[in-house]
Amino acid sequence: MSVRTAGIIGVLAAVILAGAGIAAAGGPSDTIAAPVVRTVHIRIHFSRFDPGAIDVEPGQTIRFVVDNTDPIDHEFIVGDDGVQQAHEAGTEAHHAPRPGEISVPAGRTVITTVRFPAHGGELLFGCHLPGHYAYGMRGTISIG
Repeated sequence: MSVRTAGIIGVLAAVILAGAGIAAAGGPSDTIAAPVVRTVHIRIHFSRFDPGAIDVEPGQTIRFVVDNTDPIDHEFIVGDDGVQQAHEAGTEAHHAPRPGEISVPAGRTVITTVRFPAHGGELLFGCHLPGHYAYGMRGTISIG
């Protein structure tokens, strides 16, 4: 083996061992982690959401599993008052699913995932099919 090859092998070994030392010491390899996702089950029954209020941590990612036990279709729309008003007014009546905005056919379960803001506050969720929101098909999400 030449002196040059031996030198390259030595440098590579040092880099590998240094990387192992960083990982063992709680360095960068420990800081790269998949976001923690919490699952919240929402049941729709008699045109009501159960639970009707949810608490989440700022910046938390929630996987909503929405089970519609009713014989009619519903929606699950997460957002602030402006989002709820846009859907209630019909300006967003039909669109492809987005995080936090799904249609839930009768007797079906649909999943959506939402990452919440890093600051505290309150959001709403509701169904905006004709008359449902006015009937009380809505709930609150407290962030913080």
